Amino acid sequence: MKWSNQIGIFNGNVLVSKNNKIIYSASFGFADASKTSQLTNDYRFNIGSITKEFSAVALMQLKEQGKLKLDDKVSKFIPELPKWADEVSIKDLLQYTSGIPDVNWKNIKNDKDLFNGLMLIDTLDFKPGKNYAYNNNNIFLRHFIVERLSGMNYKMYVEKFIFQPCEMNSSVMTLFENEENIARGFNNNLVADKPDLPITGGTYLTTIDLLKWENCLCSEKIINKKSLYEIGQQFDLPETQSALGEAKFKSKKITEHIHDGRMGNYEALLTSNMDEKFTIILLDNNYNKKVFEISDAIISILRNQKYKLPEKRTEK
Repeated sequence: MKWSNQIGIFNGNVLVSKNNKIIYSASFGFADASKTSQLTNDYRFNIGSITKEFSAVALMQLKEQGKLKLDDKVSKFIPELPKWADEVSIKDLLQYTSGIPDVNWKNIKNDKDLFNGLMLIDTLDFKPGKNYAYNNNNIFLRHFIVERLSGMNYKMYVEKFIFQPCEMNSSVMTLFENEENIARGFNNNLVADKPDLPITGGTYLTTIDLLKWENCLCSEKIINKKSLYEIGQQFDLPETQSALGEAKFKSKKITEHIHDGRMGNYEALLTSNMDEKFTIILLDNNYNKKVFEISDAIISILRNQKYKLPEKRTEK
């Protein structure tokens, strides 16, 4: 980890857990582009797409309460949407098989704009359930359905039914103001990321809280074994993701969980192996596309195998 920081490919926090104990936890580098504040373990990072797990779990909690089925159509919950909502199921939203076109980010300033964008869609890109396209309209629709069924703002739902039961006490979801210990993204030219768009769902958390999330998820504390298996299923094409990123199961019990996230210059990687009882978490606020290499080296060390030091990033 010191090597990765010294050669300029990792600026962030790392945590390694083995046999349910944290065996390594450290911070490297700076909290923002000014390079005046050193990172500590208390800093929170944007986890990018890993936040998509929360909306999937929220839907499964509502399913366990009998409020929805995976084959229910979106129109059942948001009847004012155009006709395509009669064809798209909850399962399609979870597996990115809805055919809904991606968000037109040029027009987005808030959650209302996201909803209006969905209202303006007239045709799907493909027949639901027949192809795969990983895009964020699937996620925002999940949020809106959770809000309709729970009668509460999505952020409030996650705080009450996910963060609190999992004791993720320092995790925050956008929108928020005046929070301390937020790592700010920046590039290798020390240019800071633009501020977050004022839309719901972006999550900032510590390495400890992401470990708590992983343990909570896999111990069936917030959803049952069947629900976890269902959101871990992906569409049958190469290079597809489930709602958990990449999850492997044996006899419908989770054995491996890998999910990465990227937002601006933040990058996040969660790698868990239940058979070998390890979890590796890397949270970074200076994107260098190296977290998988670093994680692979740590896995080799845990397995007492030869490991390869990550290499300096070469610009094309």
